Amino acid sequence: MQQVAGKESVEQKSPPGFTVEALLQNPEFRSVLQVGARNLIAVNDLFPRVARMVAAHQKWMLTHAAYALHLERDRNNPDSGVTAARLLKLMRDTGGASRNTATAFLAELVAYKMLRPTNGGRTRRTRPLEPTEISQHAMQLWFKSQMTTLDLLDGGTRVERIEADMAIFERAQPLAARRLLADRKWTQPPQGVAVFVWSESGGILLDDLMARPSSLVPVDGKVWINVNLATLAEHYLISNTHVRRLFSNAEKSGFIGRPDDGTRGRFWLSEQLIDEYVFWQAVKFEALASAFERAATEPAP
Repeated sequence: MQQVAGKESVEQKSPPGFTVEALLQNPEFRSVLQVGARNLIAVNDLFPRVARMVAAHQKWMLTHAAYALHLERDRNNPDSGVTAARLLKLMRDTGGASRNTATAFLAELVAYKMLRPTNGGRTRRTRPLEPTEISQHAMQLWFKSQMTTLDLLDGGTRVERIEADMAIFERAQPLAARRLLADRKWTQPPQGVAVFVWSESGGILLDDLMARPSSLVPVDGKVWINVNLATLAEHYLISNTHVRRLFSNAEKSGFIGRPDDGTRGRFWLSEQLIDEYVFWQAVKFEALASAFERAATEPAP
């Protein structure tokens, strides 16, 4: 596989129309984000166990870092690939996770058969790991769901091109992952987004909330949604207590609220929360668009 230098990967130029600024000014971006959120929910429903492993932002970063190391593996270099030491170094360099968190996460992935040992390494401790088939399939579907969002914005054919040549995905995922891991705008989400995504399953819950309204354009500073918290918990295989605590924290911070008449299942999302979500997603899609462009146009090594 291609060995990708971290410095190179964070200096990619963004295609015109896909900078953060251009995406935020695109009148279609918010509605396309809602379609993208629904696509992510569909991927989640296909792989609920895998999805739970990446449903908090820190685990998302660890997963993408590990997968990038796997795709960058040089089979002629016994010290390359996914190892605890290499993941720990990447997390230390980016501030993404502590040694204990990264080590425990790798052990969890192996225990749930999402990673497995593979050949290579000078010693047993440095033997690399590789994703199992279900992990590979889930990551590929996630990546194609993101390309679908980009295609909706410009009428592109990224998904078709990846399906015709999976090497594009194999080159692009590490480029996007390293760029995002090096960008504090992504690794340190805005305040309202952070209330959700630093919590277990909070990322997919936030996507679910954003997918519900007919529009993400606030009226009088609010967007109204209908949601049953018990049904939400059941859908994403998490406890009612966790969902209610998450909503309570968001309410206390003013990012969501309830109507004055106390109507059950009726909530509003604040303009600040929506704006932060849209901005944070724009950071991600700028990196993904740039990574795809580079991976699809540069010759394979």
